[in-house]
Amino acid sequence: MRTVIIGGVAAGMSAATRLRRLDEERRITVFERGAYVSFANCGLPYHVGGVIPERSSLLLQTPASLVSRFALDVQVQHEVVDIDAEARTVTVRDLVTDTERVEGYDELVLATGAVAEPGPSSAGVPTHTLRSVEDVDRVIAVLEEAGPSPRVLVVGAGFIGLEAVENLLARGARVVLASRGAQVLSPLDREMAAPVTAALRAAGVDIRLGVTVIGAEDGSVRLSDGTTVDADLVVEASGVHPDRRLADAAGVRVGSTGGIVVDRHHRTSTPHIWAVGDGVEKQQHGDGAPVLVTMAGLANRHGRAAADDIAGARPHVAVPALGTAILGLLGLTVALLGRNERELLAAGVRPRVVHTHPASHATYYPGAQPMAMKLLVDPATDQILGAQIVGGAGVDKRIDVLAVAMTARMPASALSQLELAYAPQYGSAKDPVNLLGYVAENVATATTRTLQWHELASALERGATLVDVRSEQEHETASIPGAVNIPLDDLRVRHDEIPDGPVVVHCQVGQRGHTAARLLAQLGHDVQNLDGGYRTWAAGTAA
Repeated sequence: MRTVIIGGVAAGMSAATRLRRLDEERRITVFERGAYVSFANCGLPYHVGGVIPERSSLLLQTPASLVSRFALDVQVQHEVVDIDAEARTVTVRDLVTDTERVEGYDELVLATGAVAEPGPSSAGVPTHTLRSVEDVDRVIAVLEEAGPSPRVLVVGAGFIGLEAVENLLARGARVVLASRGAQVLSPLDREMAAPVTAALRAAGVDIRLGVTVIGAEDGSVRLSDGTTVDADLVVEASGVHPDRRLADAAGVRVGSTGGIVVDRHHRTSTPHIWAVGDGVEKQQHGDGAPVLVTMAGLANRHGRAAADDIAGARPHVAVPALGTAILGLLGLTVALLGRNERELLAAGVRPRVVHTHPASHATYYPGAQPMAMKLLVDPATDQILGAQIVGGAGVDKRIDVLAVAMTARMPASALSQLELAYAPQYGSAKDPVNLLGYVAENVATATTRTLQWHELASALERGATLVDVRSEQEHETASIPGAVNIPLDDLRVRHDEIPDGPVVVHCQVGQRGHTAARLLAQLGHDVQNLDGGYRTWAAGTAA
């Protein structure tokens, strides 16, 4: 039996090596159009910045090492240009000799991944992506030729674009970041993206939002807002789309997302063909809707599962994708999973929203760092629909706990019951995840009624009174326009100063506001607590 795998990075090589462990007699051939296989593509930007100094560290395996350990026939710089699914053959072009030949297969695995979105012409300015070892070599060559302070335009403010920005800054580059979106890192909701924008601007990054590149000449790039950017290099990171050329050639079904449709065993609609990796449509956690998730963890897992199916081993069916992701940027850690509030509202789901601002560990122990957390909950079922965290230390731990809880379909309120490791240098007796659960339970049981930052203006227009229950000093330092300051400790004896009608209370992060709302409700007031307090409102309304 011969299995041919097209694509030799995460998904393809995971399929190849797993298949060999299950079947020593099978012929396994991997065709990779690039010069390298099994490289650490997530580490590419960090080699540009010098964080990973040795280029060889990115090369996890070579064709020679894969032959030695796994007896794989790995052919780099060989591009599959056509598939005849009926004859079960592939046409392969040797990119070195520019010759073609036809090879047969019994089973075929498509691991062609995703390709960069085509950008407009940037003739006159070197333009490169950061998706391969060859890309990194070209980028470094341009930077070295440009001198100690190169001018770089990064197009795209997603994960790869922001990683590129950080590492270019580490090389001394002057960076302009351009994005067609209205904010950086679009998977985040607006208030959660605000600290990321602030960190970029504090580092000297010139951010241009709502713009696209329309052309370039003589070291200058033209943007759609009529401005120009002087640049020695353009890093194209505006997005990717599934590489579906071979799927189309083989008559494989492609879904509404543009990704290849597969079943629970990663089989395509065409017999004897499997598909795995970034070019494949996944099922979204919760509603099962088709979605594209380009994550290395999923690619490796699905490559392994396809190999199990091909070899007839115990089947591993595909589980819905959470889209769990994390990014380190200029001292911040940004993590998320599931859907954001915009996506849920667009799908007709009005989520229950919880914002908290805990510390990474007990505040009395030195080094505690703040974080902002957002939890999105199905109001009908109390199921977790998504989460976002931005902060310093401890963000990675909390997003992983939430990913496990979401996978296990744990109700949001039950987060308060998790018994998590505690010592003052690692956490708090009430861990930030527990606190999310407590707030989610309070909202679910109507113990506290909350109002979101973006709903405040409308509530005030309808005649609500806004009461700031922070201290006088906090109120004088920074306040929401129109707020009346009655400190929490004075509220019990001064609540009669509040006019009749709806009341919104707020503090810095929401905790004192909850206490104030409970007090006022029992004293007869119609009261809501501003979720996440002043800090969330300030982030959401920041320019």
